[in-house]
Amino acid sequence: MKSKSTLTRLVSYTKPYAFLLFIALLSAVVSVAVTLLIPVLTGDAIDYMVEGDVDFESVFKYIYILLALIAAGTLFQWLLTACTNSLTFRTVRDLRNQLFEHINKLPLKYLDCQQQGDITARISSDMDQVSEGLLQGFTQLFSGVLTIVATIGILFYLNWIIALVVLVLTPLSLFVASFITKRSHSTFAAQAVKRGEVSGYVEEIFAGHKLVQAFSQEVSQKKIFDVHNQELYKTGFKSQFYGALVNPCTRFVNNLVYASVGVVGALIALWSDAPMSLSAGLLFTCLMYANQYTKPFNEITGVITEIQSATAAAKRIFKVLDEPQEESDENNEALTDCDGSLKIDDVYFSYIADRPLIQGLNLDVKQGQRIAIVGPTGCGKTTLINLLMRFYDVNQGSISMSGKDIRTITRKSLRDNYGMVLQDSWLFEGTIKENIAYGKCDASDEEIINAAKLANAHDFIDKFPDKYDTMLTENGDNLSQGQKQLLCIARIMLTHPPMLILDEATSSIDTRTEMKIQDAFYNLMQGRTSFIVAHRLSTIRECDVILVMKDGNIIEQGNHNELLAKRGFYYTLYNSQFENS
Repeated sequence: MKSKSTLTRLVSYTKPYAFLLFIALLSAVVSVAVTLLIPVLTGDAIDYMVEGDVDFESVFKYIYILLALIAAGTLFQWLLTACTNSLTFRTVRDLRNQLFEHINKLPLKYLDCQQQGDITARISSDMDQVSEGLLQGFTQLFSGVLTIVATIGILFYLNWIIALVVLVLTPLSLFVASFITKRSHSTFAAQAVKRGEVSGYVEEIFAGHKLVQAFSQEVSQKKIFDVHNQELYKTGFKSQFYGALVNPCTRFVNNLVYASVGVVGALIALWSDAPMSLSAGLLFTCLMYANQYTKPFNEITGVITEIQSATAAAKRIFKVLDEPQEESDENNEALTDCDGSLKIDDVYFSYIADRPLIQGLNLDVKQGQRIAIVGPTGCGKTTLINLLMRFYDVNQGSISMSGKDIRTITRKSLRDNYGMVLQDSWLFEGTIKENIAYGKCDASDEEIINAAKLANAHDFIDKFPDKYDTMLTENGDNLSQGQKQLLCIARIMLTHPPMLILDEATSSIDTRTEMKIQDAFYNLMQGRTSFIVAHRLSTIRECDVILVMKDGNIIEQGNHNELLAKRGFYYTLYNSQFENS
């Protein structure tokens, strides 16, 4: 995406607030007009003081007018700032909302391939860069350009010789601005990318900080961070270096223009045969205009630097927004009467085209059956769950629920019919009550407490001073791993879905608690179709059907006793866990 099209697309987000933009531009025009009128009136007042006796009456009249103009200029400058602030922050708010909403609709395969920290950086720090660029652009860019054009026009009206002097030196200002802009764009783009990489790495390391310490990898991780940080420093130094050139370079041009106008103006004032006469007051006016003319070049160059940074950040944001969402299913029907039956018919699936995973998988699940899925790591157990929930779509074949291809029903209705407890518990910052009621926000306190009791979570919750109103930190870090898992189980027990997916759901719970949870699960699973992914084979001995997977295929199928009797792969797996029993 080119910078110009990126900037145009970014500005298009301001359309809903065109009225604010109109008021801001109108305020800028009035503010600039007042600013440009002040030098003329000041010069006239000076002429009343240097030509013979001082005309105090006229001088004070001009002072009153100047005070009124300064007050008006201040008011419209405040109005300009207020409108541009409101316009910018509303625009960025809308863009951030759109990005967040879009991320929630992206297919899981995209998010699986991205660093979480990098995605976070696009929502936070990149948005801040966009906000700063828009704010500077709306506040200073229009006013600066208007000031330059109006000033040179007034100078030509007052004294065309001085205007030509200013105009001749203008290309120098343009050259400085162009030089800095061209060299800053690529460096700001690189800086935005590196900033996202550093954010992603830091979030990754802090998420696994206990493991880093457990393996004594603090020094090695610090070295890796130093490499990332040094790369960010280099790109940041280059971008800031060119940004730092703005002030001294433009000040040099400003002083050169000001000095040239002063010298030429003085010569004209002393030259009696000059084409245009120049009084002391008019010379002062021209000097003020020369200063006002060059000042916007300084501001505009700085604004362009900010816009370059904002454009680089916007590119990263739009790159995510341009990622295709999950295929729309708004025309699909909603599955309302799920009987719990499921059929997998000749399914093929792979994450990478040239690396086959699941090949020719067939399965017919009856209502209320408890299906256990076991096998070595990487055999396709979790992949099968992803396909059942339609986090990924099959490459070939079909999966049907209650006789309907799941691709013909809405994802929401499909997933509403599943209750899912994963190995990695997920809790958000909020009360215990809010976390349990995540899948049923309108649940009563009695329902929440009953669900917690079924999950054997009520006892430890009741020991907290605030009980169910106890605040949890991010990801529930003020709870043990087992307690977090119990809350996730209680969350599912509250929703009572017709189908269950338990992916190592009791892996973080001690054996005694696990036995109680298994009893609760068996009660919950009565009449409900359940898929249970497990490594501890002792937890699935009572299942109706055990699917033994290897290399994406079901190689054995039957109940616990039948599979042991076959003395096949399941027999080997089972005895490897209980060889000492």
